[in-house]
Amino acid sequence: MKLLVDQNLSDRLSSRLQDQFPGSLHIRDVLTRRAGDPSIWSYARGNGFVIVTKDTDYRRLSNERGHPPKVIWVRSGDASTAVVEALLRDHYGEIVAFEQDPDRGIIELG
Repeated sequence: MKLLVDQNLSDRLSSRLQDQFPGSLHIRDVLTRRAGDPSIWSYARGNGFVIVTKDTDYRRLSNERGHPPKVIWVRSGDASTAVVEALLRDHYGEIVAFEQDPDRGIIELG
């Protein structure tokens, strides 16, 4: 499973998670800094990514457009990169089950 880390999270996160989520990228690796949520959504959908974000707009997009892509919504406020990394690692099994569940489009962590 590849994660596409949104702009509101550190660009270091994708490289730090390569052991559990190989092929993960940060938005800045593939799109411009000004890419809007719909562009990010389309990129993730077309390239098999699960979006990781703190942005509540993705909840709306998921409800409006369905999935894929699936969305991991990190609800940990202004947590450090290390805290977000630990959250994703600690919930790895839950994330894998979510990704394989055809009925779920969004998971909340935090």
